[in-house]
Amino acid sequence: MSRILVIDDDVQVCETMQSLITRMQLTCVSVQTIGEGLKRLNEEAFDVVFLDVHLPDGNGLDALPKIKSTPSDPEVIILTGQGDPDGAELAIQGGVWDYLVKPSPIKNTMLTLNRVLAYRQEKKCKKSPIALNLENVIGKSTAIRSCYDLVAQAARCNSNVLLLGETGTGKELFAKTIHENSLQARGPFVPVDCAALTESLLESILFGHAKGAFTGAGKDRTGLVKQADNGTLFLDEIGELPMSIQKTFLRVLQEHSFRPVGASREISSSFRLISATNRNLEDMVAQGTFRQDLFFRLKTIIIGLPPLRQRKEDIKPLALYFTNKLCEEYERPNKGFDADFFTTLAAYDWPGNIRELFNTLERAFVTSGNEETIFAMHLPPEIRIRVTKNQLQKKMQSRAHKTTIGTGPHPPLPEAPALADFRGFRSDMEKRYLEELVQLTGGDLKEILKRSGLSRSHFYAMIKKYDIDF
Repeated sequence: MSRILVIDDDVQVCETMQSLITRMQLTCVSVQTIGEGLKRLNEEAFDVVFLDVHLPDGNGLDALPKIKSTPSDPEVIILTGQGDPDGAELAIQGGVWDYLVKPSPIKNTMLTLNRVLAYRQEKKCKKSPIALNLENVIGKSTAIRSCYDLVAQAARCNSNVLLLGETGTGKELFAKTIHENSLQARGPFVPVDCAALTESLLESILFGHAKGAFTGAGKDRTGLVKQADNGTLFLDEIGELPMSIQKTFLRVLQEHSFRPVGASREISSSFRLISATNRNLEDMVAQGTFRQDLFFRLKTIIIGLPPLRQRKEDIKPLALYFTNKLCEEYERPNKGFDADFFTTLAAYDWPGNIRELFNTLERAFVTSGNEETIFAMHLPPEIRIRVTKNQLQKKMQSRAHKTTIGTGPHPPLPEAPALADFRGFRSDMEKRYLEELVQLTGGDLKEILKRSGLSRSHFYAMIKKYDIDF
């Protein structure tokens, strides 16, 4: 018997849904919060979840990835009292089955539930698990696991794949992973960096040329498209592909045949295309800088890779993996890590994503030399400064907020103990001085250093020493 979970804070809605679902001879459980729903989903198997959007402990749409990643991977139907086109778009992008607005007619609700259960049953019958080879792909976060599911889909077919993501998120690594798990795995994997090639050379490099086709063409040259025959052609940064080549390449995608520069006849190449970009191709289409028909051909399967700041739980395993590789490369024993090292890594926002993380780890590895443990102090100064400044800014904002909503000014700083020894008295005075300095300057670091005469490193050391909260 199929099991249905209703997550809605309106008790009357829960009772109505339970009555309806029970009449359909299905099992129904209802809860009022996201937390309760996730607890039940992790303990029991459910086929379908009816999910409200506005709940006491959060937004239902934000909880979609966690709900979908629970053991039974349930189908989700949004049931909300406020119809929102943008919310519906987010829900569908998040993989929901339908978006119903309360009050939804009983007939419509029953029809939707019957359809989703039929779909789920067929999916269960036809689903054949694939043992993906995920060598060198590190991460178990919810954000990255959803990408693995799409990689598995891409591996089962020959369709074009479009990888989207910021610079450094691992698009080429995922392209290789798709290739190695696909029907073309025994064929070549041919990468092309569209951003690194000039327009005058791109056509010759992609399609090849005949001897004498232009000055310097002393012999026939096989293009990369032909080299990818019976394998995978990976076009990285395809958003940089010139308009003059886009039209030609569209025909190559349709016909899988082309004419090398200066040649008299066409040749064929049976390749699977994977492309990647960090640009918004839809915006480029609207601006007329990317062909719409080519865009439609590229996006049969779309995989969006999350930035590292959205998968912070993967930072530690990525750091361990890469540092161990460095130890092997330099033939050194594996290093240990101070706890503060990973705390600092997690507090940084990583605009360069995994590529920046690996570069930072290599710098820390080199700086640590023959030491057995890598500390936060071994990280590049710009990383530590950025993390410290962000933490200070958050504390300042928190303090400003408390001042705004409070009923009066902050209480005066406590006076130093009258009978303290000299060392204790000096420490109390230093702490009091720093607290008053920060308050007087509003936390402006340049002004603090100017007034105090302290160096940046000395100031940070004293802030840490006295655990000043501001």
